[in-house]
Amino acid sequence: MAILEIAAVTSVLCTAVYARRRSTSVLSSVQKVMKRLDRRYQTWIKTRLDPRLFGQQRQQQMALLAHEDQPALPSAPEQDINRRLGFATIAFGSAVLSATVLPAMSLVMIGMVTFLTARHAAEAYHDLRQNGKVTLNLITTIYFIGMWLAGYFVFGTAISILYNLGTKLRFVMEADSRDRLQHVFGQQSRVALRVIDGVELEVATEELQVGDMIVVNAGEALPIDGVITDGLAQIDQHMLTGEAQPVEKQPGDAVFAGTLVLSGRVFVQVEQAGDQTMATRIGDILVETAAHKTAIESRGLELADKGALPNLVVSLVAYPFFGLTGATAALGAGFGYNLRTVSILSMFNYLQLAAQQSILVKDARALEQLQTIDTFVFDKTGTLTQEIPEVARIHGCHPDYTEDDVLRYAAAAEYRQTHPIAKAIIAAASDLDLPEIQDASYEVGYGIQVSLEGQQIRVGSLRFMQLEDMLLPERITSLQTACQQQGHSLVLVACGDAVIGALELHTRLRPETTSVLDDLRRRGLRLVIISGDQTEPTRHLAEALGVDDYFAETLPENKATLITQLQREGRKVCFIGDGMNDAIALQQADVGISLCGATTIATDAAQIVLMDRGLARLDDLLNLAHQFDRTMQQGFWTTMVPGIICVGGVFFLHFGIVAAEVLFQAGFFSGLGVAMKPLWDQKKQRLSDNSNS
Repeated sequence: MAILEIAAVTSVLCTAVYARRRSTSVLSSVQKVMKRLDRRYQTWIKTRLDPRLFGQQRQQQMALLAHEDQPALPSAPEQDINRRLGFATIAFGSAVLSATVLPAMSLVMIGMVTFLTARHAAEAYHDLRQNGKVTLNLITTIYFIGMWLAGYFVFGTAISILYNLGTKLRFVMEADSRDRLQHVFGQQSRVALRVIDGVELEVATEELQVGDMIVVNAGEALPIDGVITDGLAQIDQHMLTGEAQPVEKQPGDAVFAGTLVLSGRVFVQVEQAGDQTMATRIGDILVETAAHKTAIESRGLELADKGALPNLVVSLVAYPFFGLTGATAALGAGFGYNLRTVSILSMFNYLQLAAQQSILVKDARALEQLQTIDTFVFDKTGTLTQEIPEVARIHGCHPDYTEDDVLRYAAAAEYRQTHPIAKAIIAAASDLDLPEIQDASYEVGYGIQVSLEGQQIRVGSLRFMQLEDMLLPERITSLQTACQQQGHSLVLVACGDAVIGALELHTRLRPETTSVLDDLRRRGLRLVIISGDQTEPTRHLAEALGVDDYFAETLPENKATLITQLQREGRKVCFIGDGMNDAIALQQADVGISLCGATTIATDAAQIVLMDRGLARLDDLLNLAHQFDRTMQQGFWTTMVPGIICVGGVFFLHFGIVAAEVLFQAGFFSGLGVAMKPLWDQKKQRLSDNSNS
């Protein structure tokens, strides 16, 4: 008997284990299916819905500026928002079906609205507990509960869809730049050549310590901050300091991570590595500043939250006199909901309008801020001026060589170089036949030495010629002094043992710079230039353009300090820049604008990117900002007036939910008309243009 009992118990246990394993297997299969469906849904949102919400053109512009390692799917928080949007859509569909042809769908609807209301309640609790604020989340929770109890499921679920669309828009605006900034420094070199007892070993950059010796060759970026101990090089520091021309570096000079060795070979002793380099410190400051700025709400959402407490008080006062229906009707005055809706739809529409004009507005709050701007601050190099200079004059100083000879030899020597000066010289010699270089081994440092047509040709700076023991004509030394005073560059050309001439290079303004600044001046705006370049070229440019003030020889961290100084004087500042050295200032300013084609960190730090790589669209941007401000003002009044009538109707005319909803809808559709009017106007303009053509 005992054996039978043991067998029976064993059988039961085995059955239980099998059932558990079977249920676990089924659960695992269900989870896999759900994950697969969720992935497909998230992909659909990213590829299908987002382009329609934000505009296909804007999405393409965002993709153009995206990093290579950008994930194919949205981030985890955005995926959660997408799921809530999906649940709200399912709730709306099931509410419509249950009210019309399929009452059984009410079970699905109840499950969905319970889930959504619980999420609103959790957010409302967080606002109260963490921030001590009565926000629209609390009004949303109470209003939804009131509508569910009163049976307004279709309307309530439709509002839930709009609410989650707004949450998605706000999240995308806040998260995009911050997430990009956190990854931008991953583009720096991850390896370096460390020198140990004369042997060069490739090591990971994070392994470098203070005091280590590394070697950096032409075409490589510096991975650390340090001091040159041996060698000569031309280094492009434009991304960090804003200097337009390559800088000549020699033993004893400091160099910085992220800058590029254009020519030469240098041994560098490490002074700062890893997260202590200047470039990484800039990144840390950027992330901190971005975190502060994303706490600023858009005006429409801010006003909606400010109206939450008065709306709640009115509802509580109405409850003893008019019961749940009256209290819910008072909550449905729509101050917060309709204003939020107008704000959200207006943002969507103006994002699309801007994108169609080659303006990528990454954060719609910048459009609101632009209307308050009274000071425009421009970075000089790469923003007002072009990165590549121009050969303005050719100075011959040898009777046996013409000016064309000077230019021809210089262009031939620089032909394989890629720095801005080389490009300028090559462009100036585009109509000349260049001789072939016979000796392709360059001696690089402060200049270049090549062999062509049986002669040694040297091209470089005054210091390079002095190091080569070349005899310098008095005219050349006088030219060098004059060029330094006027902010120009002088490139000397020598053939054999004699200097035969020099090329005078001038900074080139962008073609649209003068007209753009004139437009801003007509608007009564103050204009300022900030530059990392020397004082003289900055002063000359400021005087030529007629700007109000300028700051020269400014380090990256000091650019942001100058922006802060202007803000403390009570000014609202828009900063326009294009380099790594501008990134902190772009974040510090009330509005930051960059140009497409600028450094990645600049476009990541900016709130607005001018996609046509110039300043010509700046006037269009300001016009859009003005139109957006006017739309928001109109939307405010078209949603407030029906709300005021609704509250008065509840207390004096005994309005219920139906009457409140009629007024709510009146406010909603009038606000909707205001929000959509810019797109309709644009469509009419297009039709008119097509008919005229």
